[in-house]
Amino acid sequence: MSLETLELCTSDSPDASVIWLHGLGADGHDFEALVPELRLPSKLAIRFIFPHAPFRPITVNNGYVMRGWYDIVSLQIDRQEDIDGVAESSALLSQLIETEINRGIAGNRIILAGFSQGGAIVLNTGLHYPQPLAGILALSTYVPMLDQLATTLAEANKATPIFMAHGLMDDVININIASTSRTQMQALGLILQWHDYPMGHSVCADEISHIRDWLIQRLS
Repeated sequence: MSLETLELCTSDSPDASVIWLHGLGADGHDFEALVPELRLPSKLAIRFIFPHAPFRPITVNNGYVMRGWYDIVSLQIDRQEDIDGVAESSALLSQLIETEINRGIAGNRIILAGFSQGGAIVLNTGLHYPQPLAGILALSTYVPMLDQLATTLAEANKATPIFMAHGLMDDVININIASTSRTQMQALGLILQWHDYPMGHSVCADEISHIRDWLIQRLS
C-alpha cells in the first residue's frame, strides 16, 4: 500500500520537505491552506506534502468508515491503543520519507508534521526513524505506546528538535495526555519546545506564528 498525496512547493527546486498529516476524518486538503498563512521567506524552498489517510472503520464511531491513521477503540485513547494501526501508518509515512530522500532531499532537511492522529503518527515515526530528521511538529496530540518509548527510541533522532502545541480547552485529546507525553520525552533528554493556547482541538493564529518561526529556524 502507498498513500495518495497532495503537494505544494514554494520553489521550483525544493531542498527541504515538510510531510504534514491530517487528523481523524479529514484529508490531505485540511492543512493545505495553512502554507500561505505561514508567510515563509521566499528564500526557503520547501515541498509540502499532504497525504490522505486510508479509509478504516472507527470503533468509537460505531464502526463508521472514514479516513484515519489508526482505529480509536476507546475514549481513553492513551490506554487502549490500536498498535497495529499505528505501526501500519508509521510504515507508510516512512515510505514517504524514503521517497523524498530518493528525490534528492536529505533526511536532515525533512520535517514531519501532524495534527491529532496525524501528530501521533509523526511522533511515533520520527522518534523511531533510523536516520536524523530536521524536526517533528506535533499539534494537539500525544505519543502512542508511551510506556515503550524509553526502550524503542532511535538513537538517530534523540537530538531531533520537537515542536509540540496543545489547546488548554481541548475536549478531544485532553491536555493532560499531551503533558504526560511531553514530560516523558523531556525525561529522556529530547529537545522539545512546548506551547499551549486558550483554544480547543484546533489551530490558532498565535500557534501559526510560532510554527512559522520554528520552521524558519529549522530550515534556514
